[in-house]
Amino acid sequence: MSLEARIREIVNRLEACYGVPKWQPRMSPLDELISCILSQHTSDANSFRAFGKLKERFPTWEAVEKAPTKELADTIRSGGLADSKAARIQAVLRTLREKVGGYTLDLLQQMPDDEARRWLMALPGVGPKTAAIVLCFALGRPVIPVDTHVFRVAWRLGLIEKRIGEAKAHDALQALVPPELIYRFHVALIEHGRRVCKASRPRCEVCPLTDLCAYYQENSVLMSNLGEKRKDAAS
Repeated sequence: MSLEARIREIVNRLEACYGVPKWQPRMSPLDELISCILSQHTSDANSFRAFGKLKERFPTWEAVEKAPTKELADTIRSGGLADSKAARIQAVLRTLREKVGGYTLDLLQQMPDDEARRWLMALPGVGPKTAAIVLCFALGRPVIPVDTHVFRVAWRLGLIEKRIGEAKAHDALQALVPPELIYRFHVALIEHGRRVCKASRPRCEVCPLTDLCAYYQENSVLMSNLGEKRKDAAS
């Protein structure tokens, strides 16, 4: 089976378990960017609460940029790391105002994917995952975000090597996954990572991908060898 065929089979099997996601924009690109900054190192529930409070407290992005940083930090406190996130949000807004004359990311719509990704990553504190989330979820671009779940499932399946790390995994998976499958691949691997392929103890006994999984195959051999050694020791 070719690598592309294997990836398609993985997506098909996972979607048979979790459903086929339909892309639709969650929010504007700038809202998505700020929401993503708030989501770093905290739970979805906490980041959503912080974003809601920010939008409730400040009527415009100009008001957010010009607010005392401590006031903004107090507003988003529920999202964790509030002081650093407040400073980063204001730095992003200030950079946008200076570079494009306003608080908007509409110019991304006219850029090719690679250029748009580089432009976003030039903003203060924006890394490859944040840039990919904005492009994928707000603009429907075939740019793959790699979070901890996607990275873990991908290396366990043997699609990438674990040693490359999450940051480099964006480019590695971007080169492997067919563009039309990127959003579905991302969503499927997140669901699988949350429900089955867990970090501490993967639930391999209920996984539909064991015959395609390098991690399972390797550990099955190790467990089999261990069992044989125990039998020999007992005899």
